[in-house]
Amino acid sequence: MALDPIYIIKKPVLTEKSTEAMNEYGKYTFEVDRLATKTDIKGAIESLYDVHVERVQTRVCKGKLKRMRFGYVREKVRKVATVRLREGEVIELF
Repeated sequence: MALDPIYIIKKPVLTEKSTEAMNEYGKYTFEVDRLATKTDIKGAIESLYDVHVERVQTRVCKGKLKRMRFGYVREKVRKVATVRLREGEVIELF
């Protein structure tokens, strides 16, 4: 897949669980393009943030069914990647 790294990494996921993993284990969570592979994600993170990635874990989060005023709406399906960095390396997100 020949995508620019800016298009592979959409945004960081900042929840309580991901922030704790960031501070304690050096794991960062990003929402990524659904067609991106683990090697694409690894290359994009290394080129955008100038760090070394040890491991990439991906999961596909299926969209939930929400009840709206005029019926039901399904949220988008999204792909989330958790990236573990080398010991001592940090990504400045804030």
